[in-house]
Amino acid sequence: MNAANDYATLLGRIFLSVLFVLAGINKAMGAAGTIDNIANAGLPLPQLVYAGTVALELGGGLLLLIGYQARLVALAFAIFCVAAAVVFHPSLSDPSFLKNFAVAGGMLYVFANGAGRYSLDARRGA
Repeated sequence: MNAANDYATLLGRIFLSVLFVLAGINKAMGAAGTIDNIANAGLPLPQLVYAGTVALELGGGLLLLIGYQARLVALAFAIFCVAAAVVFHPSLSDPSFLKNFAVAGGMLYVFANGAGRYSLDARRGA
């Protein structure tokens, strides 16, 4: 990989991770509203779904940022994004539906290609 690709991979990973870290912070700061949204969507055990979502968004977002276990984290995010689109934005006319699928596509790219040169995964030879 050349230097431009290395930096583009890093920048793309940063952009993807910041989206989830900020979403996790927002959910953590507004637990009641988020749990209500989850319950209103008809999901069982909304408190548990909430805790898992915050853990994935914050923890997974930070792992993706530093490029540790990036393939596994990216796969989890891809599944999460598709599930969120189907459950919370079930209409093709909802821009968030397509945004979630676009982010899932970016995550599948990370899953397929790894975190890149500037990552902990690269440092440990993964």
